[in-house]
Amino acid sequence: MSRWNASDLPDMTGRTVVVTGASAGLGLVTATELARVGAAVVLAVRSVTKGEQAAAQIPGRTEVRELDVSDLASVRRFAAGWTGDIDVLINNAGIMEVPEVRTADGFELQLATNYLGPFALTDLLLAHITDRVVSVSSQLHRMGNVHLDDLNTKNRPYKALDAYNDSKLDIILFSLELQGRLDAAGSTVRSIVAHPGIASTNLAGHSGSGKVTNALRFLFNDAPTGALSLLYAATQDIPGNSYVGPRGLGSMKGHPALGKPAAAGRDPEVAKKLWDATVQLIDTSHGPATH
Repeated sequence: MSRWNASDLPDMTGRTVVVTGASAGLGLVTATELARVGAAVVLAVRSVTKGEQAAAQIPGRTEVRELDVSDLASVRRFAAGWTGDIDVLINNAGIMEVPEVRTADGFELQLATNYLGPFALTDLLLAHITDRVVSVSSQLHRMGNVHLDDLNTKNRPYKALDAYNDSKLDIILFSLELQGRLDAAGSTVRSIVAHPGIASTNLAGHSGSGKVTNALRFLFNDAPTGALSLLYAATQDIPGNSYVGPRGLGSMKGHPALGKPAAAGRDPEVAKKLWDATVQLIDTSHGPATH
């Protein structure tokens, strides 16, 4: 079986791609490769300064726009300022295993960054999206749980790694329910999940998990190889609800292939309940973010 590489990317001339968290790590590699093959790439980043520094080193057409996915006001501003089509939205921005922090909206920070923000951003931009939404998850979703009665971790102890795992399961279920809604509406837009395996990036460099990854980095993907799953999910003719990740042992390392998420990420009833609970959490507590 051949190994799919960035050299296999199709010509993306005339297509617009939005990549969140694109100033470093997987997002930067993804933005760089897509611009290289002709896409107009929007780097949606918290720090415009860092985004512009990154964009200056990317060959091709780029634009930098401010977006903090953990802040619903920032998400709304980004969406309200968008005109025209988006061929591909890549929900890449994420954080991992941080101490408990509450956002300005009152949300636990990992939940807000890894799940609620992408949920709201996708919903608000959906009328502009013509091809697909790629949501970035993690194999650690297999250790996650869905807390329908306590999404915002108010009634249970906060554990940093558990919160990360849960948020990555949430985003898979979001993608599942999104595809169901798109299908029901007769839309041709696809909702796809990608994960990089275990990639040696700065995502968890501060944490215990990151220290283990750094010590054993020879066993895992580097950022360019990890980003291949995102690039494959963003450009290849694969069906909605696809789950793309490395094809090596445990899907930790290697070139991209289609796989399956955990059974917990393939439950349509839980996915619908989670969607409804998320809309209620966002709408009732902080004003409408969805339509």
